[in-house]
Amino acid sequence: MSERRFFEVEGFDFLARITLGAAPYRLSEVGEVLATIDRITDGDCDSWFDEWMATARRARESAEECARRGNPVSSRDAYLRAAHYSGSAFFYALSTSDPGRSLPTWRWHRECFDRAIDLWPTPVERVAIPYENTALHGYFWSGGGGRRPTLILNNGSDGPVSDMLEMGADDAVARGYNAITFDGPGQGQALYEQGLFFRHDWEAVIRPVVDFVLGRDDVDPDRIALAGFSQGGYWVPRAAAFEHRLAAIVADPGVVKVRTSWTDHIPAPLMQLLDAGQDAQFDEYLSEGLKEDSMARMTLVKRMEPYGSTSVAAILRELTKWDLTEVANRIACPVLITDPEDEQFWPGQSEELFNLVDHPARTLLPFTTAEGANHHCEPLAPQLRAQRMFDWLDVQLDIPHGT
Repeated sequence: MSERRFFEVEGFDFLARITLGAAPYRLSEVGEVLATIDRITDGDCDSWFDEWMATARRARESAEECARRGNPVSSRDAYLRAAHYSGSAFFYALSTSDPGRSLPTWRWHRECFDRAIDLWPTPVERVAIPYENTALHGYFWSGGGGRRPTLILNNGSDGPVSDMLEMGADDAVARGYNAITFDGPGQGQALYEQGLFFRHDWEAVIRPVVDFVLGRDDVDPDRIALAGFSQGGYWVPRAAAFEHRLAAIVADPGVVKVRTSWTDHIPAPLMQLLDAGQDAQFDEYLSEGLKEDSMARMTLVKRMEPYGSTSVAAILRELTKWDLTEVANRIACPVLITDPEDEQFWPGQSEELFNLVDHPARTLLPFTTAEGANHHCEPLAPQLRAQRMFDWLDVQLDIPHGT
């Protein structure tokens, strides 16, 4: 794949690729994406937010006009684009001159997505999954009549719910699977409306999701798979190590130690302060250092949000528990682990997880630069990822191809 960049700032460039790559799933339009990119000032979070929201508002106005004219398909597709573009804007909302726009923007994004779902061509249910003393919000896409194989889709640390359409929900239904996605602690509605934060023991989240799908009469209980994306590449194998009702899992990519995506970018002298238990001094010096790197500071604000802490030291101590080294060998089902070239967040950990898993049906699946499928979660090759993922799942779940 050409390594031409849209932006010099890494975060801007990666999110632009995600938004562009979503086009095959009607979540974006290539021309709209490129026109928006052209208007954005590199490294300026206000410019990023304003231009993506301008494109999102135009898409929503089109959706509403199409609805007034009685064109539901056109309205649905425009609402989808409005949801996805506003999701792109939302990522940097906390780092703009008006961070108070963050929650209203998320709600605006979710409203657009829900309006698109109301116009979906196949049955989709909004579901409430019992979880501890509350419920997790989700969507259940039906693959058709009778008991169907079902794919649980586990989002990452900061992706909008619209991402799950290109991560497998659309392709699942097209292949006769049911699909279910949900907002776990620290994600979407669970974070912004319920105040639930991330947890390392994700089996406590997946267990009630599996309970929920097993309680449905349209789910084949022997063909429940779980796929996790981005940080979900840690959560899904972690859950599968303790939840043994899963028939297969997918980790895109494999993540063994979540903490390294933070600590690899922190200078050694600062880490020595943390190791010495000097948390307050660590946070103080880190804050001073970030004054010289505005983009790192802006990204960190977003990364900290789902942990419910304003202390990086506290988060890094929490993340010492986020490690699959001692539990990956408990996974008792087939495992597919993607291994994209140029993985920028957890390089080398897909192979590390593969070596830790002790199951005969484990697969390490490379995605390469030559096929345009490099970088974290293959942002410009979602159809290729889906083809390989579902072909693998069909074999593991004993589903004849072409049915």
